[in-house]
Amino acid sequence: MEQPNATKLKVGDSKRIITNQDGIHDKLEAIVRKHLSHEFKKPYQQHTEKAFAEINSIVQAFDGEIILDACCGVGQSTRILAEQNPQALVIGVDKSANRLTRNVAGDWQSDNYYLIRADLNDFYRLVKAANWPIKTHYVLYPNPWPKSKHIQRRWHGSAVFPQMIQIGEQIILRSNWLLYLQEFQLAASIAGKTGEITKVVEGQQPLTPFEAKYQSSGQQCWQLLVKNTKN
Repeated sequence: MEQPNATKLKVGDSKRIITNQDGIHDKLEAIVRKHLSHEFKKPYQQHTEKAFAEINSIVQAFDGEIILDACCGVGQSTRILAEQNPQALVIGVDKSANRLTRNVAGDWQSDNYYLIRADLNDFYRLVKAANWPIKTHYVLYPNPWPKSKHIQRRWHGSAVFPQMIQIGEQIILRSNWLLYLQEFQLAASIAGKTGEITKVVEGQQPLTPFEAKYQSSGQQCWQLLVKNTKN
């Protein structure tokens, strides 16, 4: 069934990812270990601090399961997850106000989900510092940055990875680029976490417009599940 406010993408025309890498980036381990051993001190952006303060008051007052939908784009996945988990508070975060408000009629928030415009490089650190009790942390179809020179623009190569990897009892990533998940899986293992990669089963309701587009193009989508044990 089509979801309300879902953004449609033209199906069947999605190009496959092209990369100049032969396998896992040869500098990934060194990059991850460097970030794990050095504090990320980039100043917070004001709009992210303001957005976090507003949603943090709601989270702190909520007595139940929290689901974080990072890089939520147009928010279709956030709405679907909220519908599938009516007992939970689902928070979708994206840096683009244009994406968040695209094709949305009326109130774009709901009783059990909120869409937040924020920079995740800042938002992740604020979430970690506030110790949000997140049950599941979704990262669905992030920008792959497939060129080798852009390794540090991928989440597992970023300076915020040490905070990101600790958020949620479990982290679920999906991508149509298997290598992205294999790299994240390796980075997670360096941080002491275990992860398992499986195929996304075709025929299930796509969580995002991109997932629908990839499947319609005949591309296999993959999922990485990282278990996050509490210290």
